[in-house]
Amino acid sequence: MHKQGSFVSPLLSGVFCQCQADEAHRGSDPGGGVEDTGGPSFPSPPRAWPLSGVNTGSCDDSCEPSYLCELCGGPEQDHRLKVLFQVLDVNGDGGICVNDLSIGLKKLGVHRTELELMKIVKAGDKDLDGQLDFEEFVHYLRDHEKKLRLVFKSLDTKNDGRIDKQEIMQSLRDLGVNISEQQAEKILKSMDKNGTMTIDWNEWRDYHLLHPADNIPEIILHWKHSTIFDVGESLMVPDEFTAEEKKTGMWWRHLVAGGAAGAVSRTCTAPLDRLKVLMQVHASRTNSMCIAGGFTHMIREGGMWSLWRGNGMNVIKIAPESAIKFMAYEQIKRLIGSNQETLGILERFVAGSLAGAIAQSSIYPMEVLKTRLALRKTGQFSGIADCAKHIFRKEGMAAFYKGYIPNLIGIIPYAGIDLAVYETLKNSWLQRYATDSADPGVFVLLACGTTSSTCGQLASYPLALVRTRMQAQATIEGGPQMTMSGLFKHIVKTEGAFGLYRGLAPNFMKVIPAVSISYVVYENLKMSLGVVSR
Repeated sequence: MHKQGSFVSPLLSGVFCQCQADEAHRGSDPGGGVEDTGGPSFPSPPRAWPLSGVNTGSCDDSCEPSYLCELCGGPEQDHRLKVLFQVLDVNGDGGICVNDLSIGLKKLGVHRTELELMKIVKAGDKDLDGQLDFEEFVHYLRDHEKKLRLVFKSLDTKNDGRIDKQEIMQSLRDLGVNISEQQAEKILKSMDKNGTMTIDWNEWRDYHLLHPADNIPEIILHWKHSTIFDVGESLMVPDEFTAEEKKTGMWWRHLVAGGAAGAVSRTCTAPLDRLKVLMQVHASRTNSMCIAGGFTHMIREGGMWSLWRGNGMNVIKIAPESAIKFMAYEQIKRLIGSNQETLGILERFVAGSLAGAIAQSSIYPMEVLKTRLALRKTGQFSGIADCAKHIFRKEGMAAFYKGYIPNLIGIIPYAGIDLAVYETLKNSWLQRYATDSADPGVFVLLACGTTSSTCGQLASYPLALVRTRMQAQATIEGGPQMTMSGLFKHIVKTEGAFGLYRGLAPNFMKVIPAVSISYVVYENLKMSLGVVSR
């Protein structure tokens, strides 16, 4: 979480001169261009010019040039820049590397991710030696300040030298992100140091000074943080993408990174997933199957590699399911008739549930194949195609849609509870703890996502168990072929309500490792694909 909003180190906020221009300076363009005479404006940021003949303290001609404010001519500004450089140059070698920035900024109460710090060093490193010397450091700050000033001016649509909540809401709306007044106020509070509920130029600059974002979309994405993680479930509501992300092609990069992360996490947790399927189908009061016993049985029957049976199909179905769900979600959003790019919770629930139903209907035969392959005995099938051929010849086409109804019904409690719990937890955290920033940070979002997904699974698990048993009925010799309602009654009658939760333990055991693995892989793939942090 970026804890810089309500407290900025005096050293950091004093890097640039805080003097105010007189009326003669009003109306000048912050970018250094032509004058803007179309209405009231505000003072240009004081700029510092290198004066080779002026030095601070005792120094010979080999010292770096001093930087003086062009408005007040204050020589102390050069001293402040040098002091800040010395604080950030942790090892004192005359250069600021990524590690120096990380340690130095934490001392100043500013927290940045490693990727953000790398972007800062890369942007200012002119000689490509992996660090910033004093001249490069000052040049980066000056260049970054210019860009931030242009962003500030574009957000300040009233041209009064301040940004208020209406202007923040409008700037987000222009990028396809709709937020409430309360959310806009939280964003304001994260930068507002004097309690005016508006942001002036100094507050804006101090907040973003050592953050690599220097344009409106990047800064908006700094405010709007979301994560993609895979818990091995197919019922989750699709992620939201802004109009800017769709225009620039970032959406497909996010989907590719998310799909690949899901493939890795599902493969790593496949033994637990197969154990869950075995316990759902074969465990009962008379055949008590514990976790250790289940793993022992699988290894004895088929060796270590048998733990990954069914994983191939589980990974293959990620791509078509994600693509269909995303396209269906976008079309349903249009059919709903909302002119907003980002939907409300109820609209997201409706659109997400319908998109999930369409995607599941399209790839459901893969779900049946995955279950049958996970339950197969050694030598029963030679592969996916052989399994499909065997099912079709013996049971007909209808077999590929066994358990379809409980699967479809299960989308509603899963998606609804997942969304409701996630938003409740996130907003509760923001109201209670978000005094410094409206961004709760990745670990809070991951915790909220994991908890909400777990609650969703708990609510829809009985339907998932019935679906799996219906998919597997033909594999149980002498077993009755039951309908959904008949199977529910049979389980409750013979095993009690607890029987509807067989296999829940391994299912919950895989959630935390699945989320952790998918997040790490996703973040690394984002860097490789050039995805802007969301």
